[in-house]
Amino acid sequence: MAQPASESSHFTYADYCTWPDEERWELIDGEPYAMSPAPARVHQEVVVELVRQIGNHLQGSRCRVYVAPFDVRLPDHDEADEAVATVVQPDIAVICDPDKLDDKGCRGAPDWIIEVLSPTTAAKDQIRKRELYERHGVREYWLVHPTDRVLFVYRLGTDGYGKPQVLPTVGPYTAAAVSDLTIDWNGVFISNARPGSEAKLR
Repeated sequence: MAQPASESSHFTYADYCTWPDEERWELIDGEPYAMSPAPARVHQEVVVELVRQIGNHLQGSRCRVYVAPFDVRLPDHDEADEAVATVVQPDIAVICDPDKLDDKGCRGAPDWIIEVLSPTTAAKDQIRKRELYERHGVREYWLVHPTDRVLFVYRLGTDGYGKPQVLPTVGPYTAAAVSDLTIDWNGVFISNARPGSEAKLR
């Protein structure tokens, strides 16, 4: 997918809203990133099961869980939406402040973001987005590797994210951003088990 045509190399949410609906993009500090090809099946299975567990836990709470495509606008200051230079579509976003939600999606940092890694997005998720989410104050950022079945957990502290926890995706694990929410990793990966083989990323 080619970069959108423009006389400038810096794009904003105003530009983003004019791009074709059948194309999916993210903007990070004004730089466009194509969201294609579609994720592999194992990626989608992991996302769906995580959203199911999170959504079940959040019933009756003020927190909401959203799955891509869902626009998260991250303004640098108090600029109008049209001037915002960062719009991302995390695989999973949990927002507990209803004032951040509107018909366009979310404006401001979600409390918790989960990205499920794939070869086409791994570098961006681990480098550009990690720095971006830290800068904008995302309280908790999870990176899930669905082939190696490893979880990287970043939690915001006084000095930023610091080094991640690196954990096997086995048994239960409790999130910090949402009270009493525990993910059952055995439930996430049980449907992906293949005797004598590994699930492969696209």
